[in-house]
Amino acid sequence: MLTGFSRGWKVAIAIVLVVVLLIASLLLTVTHWLPRLAGVWLPANTALVLDSNPRWQSGKLQIPGVRYRVGDCELAAVQDLSLGRANGRWAVNAATVQVDSTCASQLPASETPSAPRSIADWQAMLPGADITINSLAISPWQSWGGELKLNLDSARQIVRYRSPNLSLDAELSGQQLAIHSLTVKAPGVPEPITVAGTLNLPKIPDTLPDAGKLTADMTLQGIPAPLNVNLDWQQQQGQLVVHQQGDDAPLVTLPWAISDQQILIQQGQWRWPYAAQPLSGGITLALKNWQQGIPATEITGRLNVLTQGRGGKGNVVLSLGPGHLDWSNSQLPFRLTGESKLAQLQFYAGLPGEVQGPLLDPTLLLQPGALLRMRGRLLSTLEVDEARWPLAGVKVSSAGIDGRLQAILTAHDPQMGRFKLHLDGRANDFWPDKGQWFWRYWGEGYMAPLSAKWDMNGKGRWQDSLIELTSLSTGFDQISYGNVNVRAPRLTLAVPVSWQRDVAHPAFAGKFRLDAQQTTFSSGGYLPPSTLTLAVKGQDPAAFLYNGSLQAEDIGPVRVQGRWDGVRLRGQAWWPQQSLSVFQPLLSNDLKMKIQGGTLKAQVAFSAAADQGFEAGGHWVVNNGSVWMPDNEINGIDFSLPFRLKAHQWYFGAKGPVSLRIKEVKNQFALQNITADLQGWYPWSDRQPLRLSNVAVAVLGGQLSMESLQMPQTEAATLRLRNISMSELVTAMKPKQIAMSGHINGALPLWLTNSHWLIKDGWIANNGPLTVRMDKDFADAIASNNIAAGAAIDWLRYMEITRSWATVDIDNLGAMTMKAQVNGTSRFSDKNQRVTLNYTQRENLFQLWRSLRFGDNLQSWVEQNAALPTQKETTDETH
Repeated sequence: MLTGFSRGWKVAIAIVLVVVLLIASLLLTVTHWLPRLAGVWLPANTALVLDSNPRWQSGKLQIPGVRYRVGDCELAAVQDLSLGRANGRWAVNAATVQVDSTCASQLPASETPSAPRSIADWQAMLPGADITINSLAISPWQSWGGELKLNLDSARQIVRYRSPNLSLDAELSGQQLAIHSLTVKAPGVPEPITVAGTLNLPKIPDTLPDAGKLTADMTLQGIPAPLNVNLDWQQQQGQLVVHQQGDDAPLVTLPWAISDQQILIQQGQWRWPYAAQPLSGGITLALKNWQQGIPATEITGRLNVLTQGRGGKGNVVLSLGPGHLDWSNSQLPFRLTGESKLAQLQFYAGLPGEVQGPLLDPTLLLQPGALLRMRGRLLSTLEVDEARWPLAGVKVSSAGIDGRLQAILTAHDPQMGRFKLHLDGRANDFWPDKGQWFWRYWGEGYMAPLSAKWDMNGKGRWQDSLIELTSLSTGFDQISYGNVNVRAPRLTLAVPVSWQRDVAHPAFAGKFRLDAQQTTFSSGGYLPPSTLTLAVKGQDPAAFLYNGSLQAEDIGPVRVQGRWDGVRLRGQAWWPQQSLSVFQPLLSNDLKMKIQGGTLKAQVAFSAAADQGFEAGGHWVVNNGSVWMPDNEINGIDFSLPFRLKAHQWYFGAKGPVSLRIKEVKNQFALQNITADLQGWYPWSDRQPLRLSNVAVAVLGGQLSMESLQMPQTEAATLRLRNISMSELVTAMKPKQIAMSGHINGALPLWLTNSHWLIKDGWIANNGPLTVRMDKDFADAIASNNIAAGAAIDWLRYMEITRSWATVDIDNLGAMTMKAQVNGTSRFSDKNQRVTLNYTQRENLFQLWRSLRFGDNLQSWVEQNAALPTQKETTDETH
């Protein structure tokens, strides 16, 4: 008996060892046999793959990696999977689960479909389990990936999901699904959308819930208050309503009904009060055979938009179908027709087309006859007669726009004129900075203010990140404005303009050329044919350097350079020193003026921006100029003009006063050493005056000077005469009847802004003895005709004046009052007689000047710059 027991014990030991060895063998080879065993129950052409052998750790089965393949496509991959049991519940954890939804289409269809199970059947099969997936990602929606937690048993099922863009808390008890919170961060929506509600699910989960109520809150940009969305339904019909908080009138009302054959939305209404003008309309949509899947669903629908604006009411209708959307080959016809009448514009559409291709990447094809038109007021005064966009054959997809792109614009402006522009080109898979778009353009018009016809044409392309203007030619037949007429100015490209928009290597370059034929002036002069060239180089049209030059035959070149930073234009211009004689064409032949010599040079810096306007500063210099005219000759002209321009105000004399120096003027009166300085603001004001100073000229053996003249004038500017030779004055005037000798002085207080006077309390007096001698024949003729006058003339035949004094007043109308007293000795018939002469003369000085050859220009200046008394009584601070 003992022997038998010993033999039994040994057999048991051997069986245990065999079982242990078998288990160990199975565990070591689990990566080979388990997938094959699972393949017995898995669908055909699918396989389960383990990355390595499972292991037991901390009371849990640890599986490093599991992959589920459909053919060559990996449908799901699980990393760091653990399975355990505690407190009578299963605990399943996974570090990551990645699912590729595109592989699902390769799953084979079931050959023997089983009878549908009810929700209760599925719930009865659920064990008590807590499932946690730390990172769940389903392509192509990886941006919605996050953490998933499931608490399951047969009584209720709880779902919790957390990700940066989506969170969900929901609970299913029997057939009632309670959505406690669903929060979604949608693209383009500033605040998350929140949804809550309850659903009564059908017994068999293959149809829509029997009843339910969902509410959602969302905030959209451009809408002043949040939106409330309510979805209610009972059995097979319901309604979707969208309100703005605080507004009882709904924004969207969609009554819907559902059956086994179709989903139908009828008499839906919508309105949008947030656009430039309120919009509204209706919606009708039918989805037939919807239970057979998206590819078999037939779609028909209609959406209309009602508008009201310039031209009355408009209605645009979008018709859909009949057609279908498919994962691989959609075919959904549509047609957009009608009129949209906005506040200032009117659009007319006739756009037939079709949605084609895969549902996730569709193509929009516009068919023959597709045309969009527009008319109305585009700007404050620009009236669009018609704009046309023929769009037949154009395709739009995620790859880009493909097809012929055309545009025709005809417009006019009541003051500026009219024009017509054409654009024609072809796009190949074009989006901005992707694909190709080649175009050409042309046009013509009439610009009324310039009395000019113009035309333009050119070509260009946008290829990937490169925009290039390959050719440009635009110009006028003439420009006639004011006293200037420019013949045939034309702008062309000397070098194509290219803009490389690559962020890593941005570049912008090109060269423009502006040519003009002769420019004539109404005064009679002209500017020879001129050419302006301007080259640009930089990063983009908002950041580049430029340089160029202006040449008009012998005039110039004027060189210019600077930069544009998108806000401010800065630059400098240089006029190299050249002879003044090159400006001879600018002078009219009627002036009979010839430039004999001299040089000019200039330099200017400038800046322009929207917030500051145009600012400039520079210096013009003329050296040793010489001009000849029939009646005079001017030699030794030196002129220096430093200036600044800011806020439409000039400042002369920025680094020193404006200086004029003339060596001599050969005229009826010889003038030498003319000087004048100018400094200050124009237009001037009390706080910013303009001052003329250091005015002097040597004339008639003496000097004429004015120390200072300030505008606006606060004190008289005294014009002083020193040691003026009467002999030279009389000689210059060349009278044959009288001769004088000696010198005079004087002071004439000059007013330019006085309400009444031009000269007030002026005086003239002799500087030493004066001598007056009258021609004998002239005196005898006067004496023989008038005995009384003859007696006076006898005193003046020869007279030596020891003292003379005269006061002079001149008003704004030119009326001069001169009171004079003359004391002297008259010699007649060898006798000396003391003579005292009191003399008063009232005469209009303007009329007197008209009788003198040298007076016309001076009289004209005084008449233009001296206002009448009624105009002087009220004056502005700024002149």
